Amino acid sequence: MKKLAVVALGGNALLRQNQSGTIEEQEANTTETLENLIFLVREGYNLVFTHGNGPQVGNILMRNDAGEQLYKIPQMPVDICVADSQGGIGYMIERCLRNVLHRHGLKRNVLTLMTLVEVDPADTAFNNPTKRIGKAMTRQEAERLNANKGWTFKEEKSGRQGFRRVVPSPQPRHIMNGEVVSKNAREGTIVIAVGGGGVPVYIDEKGDIRPSEAVIDKDLASALLASQIKADEFYILTDVPFVYAGYGTPMQKPLEFLDYKDAMSYLEADIFWEGSMAPKMRAALGFIERGGKKSIITESKKLEDKSYGTKITMHYDEEDAEKMGAGSWELGARRQKTEDRRQKPEDGRQGIERD
Repeated sequence: MKKLAVVALGGNALLRQNQSGTIEEQEANTTETLENLIFLVREGYNLVFTHGNGPQVGNILMRNDAGEQLYKIPQMPVDICVADSQGGIGYMIERCLRNVLHRHGLKRNVLTLMTLVEVDPADTAFNNPTKRIGKAMTRQEAERLNANKGWTFKEEKSGRQGFRRVVPSPQPRHIMNGEVVSKNAREGTIVIAVGGGGVPVYIDEKGDIRPSEAVIDKDLASALLASQIKADEFYILTDVPFVYAGYGTPMQKPLEFLDYKDAMSYLEADIFWEGSMAPKMRAALGFIERGGKKSIITESKKLEDKSYGTKITMHYDEEDAEKMGAGSWELGARRQKTEDRRQKPEDGRQGIERD
């Protein structure tokens, strides 16, 4: 039987840092990413693609605000904006993918599916917004929008400058239409689903589906989808070739092979940023915990080269174990992070906070 893989396309696959976000830029980025993934089609994989929407949904919300101020157009809630981004980005990926398949002489049906994802309305995430959306802006711009709109902002990390809006990011509980995704993917159709983490909804006391004001992490939703459809492999594509312990510090170390136990140790040591790699690691581990065979985190350009990428499995095989380094890295990482926090000034202004 053919392997079934879920591939989560990172934001870098659609829009690069310092780009303005024109459709020409996004189409070029998408096409380049898909070209790097065409080997999976040649190898006969059944595929499901998922994608993020952080910059795009943030821009949609800003257009909402501008439309209300300039033309008195009523603003739409976050769930509608997520659905808008899901449809627009899905259409772009499908069109670019069809063109790439055509250029390579490959024939596959492609289906973009609007995907609703159930969340718990009592999720504590609604009291602690963490999901970054939209473009980075100056402190002054963030403070103005916080005062005028009540929006919450957090400072960027990992060398990036500015502040970005944050919204609640509850845990996904169930992917609606998972059976439809599975059936079509196993029949050979390349399915594009769970765009932007899916449209967040909840079930009320009457059993009706109700909207939720949030943006679900696309990697967590993608991992849940991969588990529901019993995928063999789960790929998270980002802008670095490996997961690094101590990223951006003198102790930086690429992690090529991790079993579930060691990966959890790194995560529990709190060495990954919450706004960056930590959710990806949780997503990868969640897939493995629920029975998935392998999770791989890397950049799209490196995916075909097996020497790159962080491979996470439930247990090491003998070859992986031989390549593993030993040492007390975690202890040093905890000390380094503690020292970093001591040196970092706290900003007490409401709505402008640091992770």
